Amino acid sequence: MDPITQEMLSSSGEINTFTITATTSPSSSSSSAAAAAAMMGSPTGSSTSPTTLSRYENQKRRDWNTFGQYLRNHRPPLSLALCSGAHVLEFLRYLDQFGKTKVHTQLCPFFGHPNPPAPCPCPLRQAWGSLDALIGRLRAAYEENGGKPEANPFAARAVRLYLREVRDSQSKARGISYEKKKRKRPPPQPSSLPPPERGI
Repeated sequence: MDPITQEMLSSSGEINTFTITATTSPSSSSSSAAAAAAMMGSPTGSSTSPTTLSRYENQKRRDWNTFGQYLRNHRPPLSLALCSGAHVLEFLRYLDQFGKTKVHTQLCPFFGHPNPPAPCPCPLRQAWGSLDALIGRLRAAYEENGGKPEANPFAARAVRLYLREVRDSQSKARGISYEKKKRKRPPPQPSSLPPPERGI
């Protein structure tokens, strides 16, 4: 089978290109689980479409196609109707092998250090921001492709809890805060109208 290449855009603007292929097991004639390789680069070989879509819409379509290919290469193959939050978690963990973000373990001397002074053997993972943005796009694509909001596997509670766990663990491991800064509200402007006169 020809390799099917999809791109997934991280929150930092980097493009992770995944090449997903179905492989044949030497012990049987059936296809085995998907084999993947990753590289960084710009999209190539893309054909121009008559209507110009935004970068977000293009990325959402690529993500949706990538997830569909993952389901088809799943063993046993999965249909979208049978996809659950557990399968979404499998997909997110599968993407970790293409990660570019160093996540220090607790035994690493650089645990909690935002700028390590030397390399270490800690694993590379997908950054929380990339996964969070990916799930947002897939959640929207699911409903745009006919899925019911109440059955959306990308909105499952297990997926939300997983993303929260990834955020907290990466924040501690990398020494980076992911908390959103609260915007300060401007002070109320004093009224320019004179106070009402009291009757005598």
